[in-house]
Amino acid sequence: MNANLIVLFSGFPEHHFNDAHEAVLRENLPKRDSIVFISADPENYAQNDDDRDGMHEMFAERGLAFAEKHVIDRRSGAAEAVKLVREADCIWLMGGESTWQLQLIRDLGLDTELCESKAVILGVSAGSMNLGRTVAYVWDDPHFYEAIGLTNITIKAHYEEGEWFVPRLLEMSKTHPIVAMEDMSAICVKSGDVWKIGGMHLIDKGVIGPVTDDMLRKML
Repeated sequence: MNANLIVLFSGFPEHHFNDAHEAVLRENLPKRDSIVFISADPENYAQNDDDRDGMHEMFAERGLAFAEKHVIDRRSGAAEAVKLVREADCIWLMGGESTWQLQLIRDLGLDTELCESKAVILGVSAGSMNLGRTVAYVWDDPHFYEAIGLTNITIKAHYEEGEWFVPRLLEMSKTHPIVAMEDMSAICVKSGDVWKIGGMHLIDKGVIGPVTDDMLRKML
């Protein structure tokens, strides 16, 4: 892992970082010249621009604004996208449709760039899922697929007890463990260490149980 820090976020229902998130970001983002957001709805340009601005505001309200903010979607050429990623202090894989985002990343040649980047790399929801080596896809045809591989931790965002996808996760976990993350939770990975913020659960072999930092370390 070359990234200075990787953070897998589940979701932000109220569109704000909490104090624990801020502490991690402030420590690891002393330089904030450029942040780049990678879309998971690559052809929805107006929404991507709004989300770029709204997500940057989450940093700004904590005193962590960047000098420049950019979004990569289907308007972006490969050379431009690579340049933005290489120059970024922070790269954020946005939420949305995970397969669309992964296809965009591969089409623009960003998968290698992300693996080689020394920036702070963040993901939320679909973006966090795609940062793993394996994604648990729970929709019409539940299956695992190979993603970017910055971490070996397979996550499912937006976990709540009783959600429609929980039975599918239980079945899928018989072949591969899944960390089910509640909103406002985060998994932080740095220099071979890992720690969690907020509520999450390990789903393994069809059973839902607690997850500890030690369990996450073994997954790295």
